[in-house]
Amino acid sequence: MNWILLIIAGLFEVGFASCLGKAKEATGTASTYWMGGFFVCLSISMFLLYKATQTLPIGTAYAVWTGVGAVGTVLMGILVFKEPADFWRMFFITTLIASIVGLKFVSH
Repeated sequence: MNWILLIIAGLFEVGFASCLGKAKEATGTASTYWMGGFFVCLSISMFLLYKATQTLPIGTAYAVWTGVGAVGTVLMGILVFKEPADFWRMFFITTLIASIVGLKFVSH
């Protein structure tokens, strides 16, 4: 169950990073709403990370949390913010995913 919480926490990390990107592009009230979304996603992400670390090793949990967040944020950048998706970028995202899966298999 805590692995699921950890993955959800990583997805909320993608949410807060995406909200930052949208807030940067927005003006006025829209920017305020995006920053509100940032703080909500940040709070949920940190709380779920905290809950997951109650039974998972902190080093593994943190690495997986940041990895899920990094992969998700890069994919969000490619799909939403029109960032480049060249070979090397996708290659290293793939190796990051493999590392996250590897940590899951070697953790107790």
